[in-house]
Amino acid sequence: MNHLTRRPRRNRKSEAIRSMVQENHVAVQDLIFPLFMMEGDNLAVEITSMPGIHRFSPDRLLEEIAQCVELGVKTFAPFPQIDEAKKDRFAQESKNPEGLYLRTISEIKQNFPDVVLMTDVAMDPYSSDGHDGIVDPNGEIINDATLEILGQMALAQAQAGADIIGPSDMMDGRVAHIRQVLDKHAFYNVSIMSYTAKYASAFYGPFRDALDSAPKHGDKKTYQMNPANSREALLEAELDTAEGADFLMVKPALSYLDIIKLLKDNSHLPIAAYNVSGEYAMVKAAAQNGWIDGERVMNEVLLSMKRAGADIILTYFAKEYAQLLKR
Repeated sequence: MNHLTRRPRRNRKSEAIRSMVQENHVAVQDLIFPLFMMEGDNLAVEITSMPGIHRFSPDRLLEEIAQCVELGVKTFAPFPQIDEAKKDRFAQESKNPEGLYLRTISEIKQNFPDVVLMTDVAMDPYSSDGHDGIVDPNGEIINDATLEILGQMALAQAQAGADIIGPSDMMDGRVAHIRQVLDKHAFYNVSIMSYTAKYASAFYGPFRDALDSAPKHGDKKTYQMNPANSREALLEAELDTAEGADFLMVKPALSYLDIIKLLKDNSHLPIAAYNVSGEYAMVKAAAQNGWIDGERVMNEVLLSMKRAGADIILTYFAKEYAQLLKR
């Protein structure tokens, strides 16, 4: 066997050498931590389908953010659980400055001016229909009329202190419309992280449990992307880039690593991956049953997204991963 001049195992022979030649690393600063908020005081209610993740009342949410900041996590994506009585066809509550979402965003920025807040622009948390757009009497999701609501929602969030607007609705033309509204009101420095390739996935179930935002009828297949398609993601990326997006996102992440790589190879914008609730829940459930090593799988999952080309990862593992690094 002396004829072997190339022995790749030489670069794997010790932890020090493996670390030295490691090609990809996941750093805490790469992560965005999604958070759930609810009305009330001194509340932290664990979400059954997402072990370790809670809905927080605003006061407890501030405590959670303080703990995360200590660990080095400084970017957050808050989502609201809205009382059913405050929902309507046109998502009016989304623009209420005294409502749960906008009020809490303002409180977070007042208490933590240096954290980055990425807010969610979509009608479904506030919609009595549970859809991301206006539903007409025939059940069709109306695109252009929805844009007006999304623009107003984005403006209200910018006024409350949002640093990055995250349109997650998948309406055509929403990035351009939101950019125009923000610029018209001099919010030139508020960024847009577009949910560029958001697929009509079965991995969103626990998230909808957390917000009680599942569609009341029908599904989201007329606006979210078909999981069978990849080239379509390039079209969405081209449009979002031309319309003024600052980041492009792929959602979900783990079953769409090829799409992350596709956008990375074809765009100069930073690429984000959303490691969604169902992906998180599967790891947690298997770990709780003793079928896998949860920490090692968490590391491998996040590393796979980084290796595929994600510059940014939205993940429910963010705090846990930061704690692991701290140890």
